[in-house]
Amino acid sequence: MSTGKNGLTYADAGVDIDAGNSLVERIKPAAKATVRPGVMAGLGGFGALFDLKGAGYADPILVAATDGVGTKLRIAIDTGNYNTIGIDLVAMCVNDLVCQGAEPLFFLDYFATGKLDLDDATAIITGIAKGCELSGCALIGGETAEMPGMYADGDFDLAGFAVGAMERGSDLPAGVLEGDVLLGLASDGVHSNGFSLVRRIVEHTGLGWEAQAPFAPESTLGAALLSPTRLYVKQALSAVRAGGVHALAHITGGGLTENLPRVLPSALGAQVDLDAWTLPPVFAWLADEGGMAEAEMLKTFNAGIGMVLVVDAAKAEGLSSLLSELGETVHRLGRVVSGQGVRYTGTLA
Repeated sequence: MSTGKNGLTYADAGVDIDAGNSLVERIKPAAKATVRPGVMAGLGGFGALFDLKGAGYADPILVAATDGVGTKLRIAIDTGNYNTIGIDLVAMCVNDLVCQGAEPLFFLDYFATGKLDLDDATAIITGIAKGCELSGCALIGGETAEMPGMYADGDFDLAGFAVGAMERGSDLPAGVLEGDVLLGLASDGVHSNGFSLVRRIVEHTGLGWEAQAPFAPESTLGAALLSPTRLYVKQALSAVRAGGVHALAHITGGGLTENLPRVLPSALGAQVDLDAWTLPPVFAWLADEGGMAEAEMLKTFNAGIGMVLVVDAAKAEGLSSLLSELGETVHRLGRVVSGQGVRYTGTLA
């Protein structure tokens, strides 16, 4: 084959295959730490194998979810803090899976950038592996795409793909009734939704990412806003297995206002007491600086509640105790009522 007039290589075009191979070697130990029953092979193949019988399922139904991290990535890029953004990626997928009643089994990631920086990429994917480990699923594959000309220097994008399973007939929501109790699990901050508005508010304040966070004086603003999305998987599955859980709602974009109705029958709605919990400082600051109305806050951010369980009223106390023992801060938010949508009482403060 002719070498061509200029003897060009793929590296000359901006794609370093050797760097990609080095990244795979770097992340193999982190991926190995996520291995669970059912995993049949490590990283490096053209595809990833998983044995459902090996994972303990007799008559499984598969559940799949995909998501990203949104413009929270912009803060990670601007601050150079990549240690936890991978946890966000996993959480956004597996927290959705568990709402169907499924146990997350394995995860694959897609990482695209203009120029691969091995240290940055390793930090990102190590975070992904940590999120998988904390949620009990295996990181069994992924794709690292180096695409010069597609991304500005230092920019990248992330997407995640999670697959879970449940035994046939155990899917959620199921059996939601009027009078069921709403148990809210506290969030760890803004999580991974609403960051286009967050960034707009920060820009309005004139603060830089290295400034002291007004709502968290022990931290910089950038670091505080990068607090990763909380993983609710193991705790939620424990509650489901204890019995009495009829539905779960992951409170992401759309807030309580949009996400709670997604798991309720068409003839039922939710009554939520806003006095049942205290608005975390980060949201109070965002509301004040952005001049946000209460209704806007409740349909844009999680407002301090990251997951809601809809439970049998007779089981509510026991489930609340169980979740507390597992490390969750539990708020009894209200109940399921006739009608549609979410009705609020009290004041968000």
